[in-house]
Amino acid sequence: MTDDPVVAYDRLAPYYSHFSKKRSAYLRSVEKQIAARIPKGAKSLLDIGSGDGSRAARIAGAAGMPRVVLLEPSAKMSSEMPAGCEVWRMRAEDMDVSAIAERFDVITCLWNVVGHIPGSDARVRALRVAAQLLSSAGLLFVDVIHRYNVRSYGVTMTVARWLRDRISPSDNNGDVKARWSTAGGEISTYGHVFSEREMRRLAGAAGLECAERIVIDYGTGEVRRASWTGNLLYVLQRAS
Repeated sequence: MTDDPVVAYDRLAPYYSHFSKKRSAYLRSVEKQIAARIPKGAKSLLDIGSGDGSRAARIAGAAGMPRVVLLEPSAKMSSEMPAGCEVWRMRAEDMDVSAIAERFDVITCLWNVVGHIPGSDARVRALRVAAQLLSSAGLLFVDVIHRYNVRSYGVTMTVARWLRDRISPSDNNGDVKARWSTAGGEISTYGHVFSEREMRRLAGAAGLECAERIVIDYGTGEVRRASWTGNLLYVLQRAS
């Protein structure tokens, strides 16, 4: 049985730190790349899909941003956050921007959070919400699992995915089942892994443009040159 993503993360909450530690090289590398690109004078951070809030706290602390808002729809994940955090308990794709007066200098959506939003239209809505919540010079940082990552998937699967996308292109081609094996049993939910072409199309449809793309090895956290050797971190801004 596959759970709704929010239900899955409710179940995953007690084990989340364990899985984070297993991927710490990658996660810290992403944070380092973001820290190096945060606009000077940035004062506010919105983190979409915050998990336990630890990564947003590290990024904001390193940049000296006093205002941090954590968007996390999972009640159990929210309970793992440090006391005193401001938490918005909602899904990004369901947010009503007209009811939010605040705009943010930095927005993060990390560790393939956008890949747990089912359907291309809903993913565009979530990214459009983020675009509308950016301050005029604000930046949105999004990292996604790259479906052509040879280091993660091997040559055979990567080539098969590439051929499928060219022979029979579909918004659903990147759909996968995300699984975690825990002491409480297996947890599975909807997931999606992305191509670079797909990410640029989604960003454009959401009113965003790509300022930079960084390739990061999912195993070691090393920054790579070739897109097929890692996952993809995007630095996005409002389209001019």
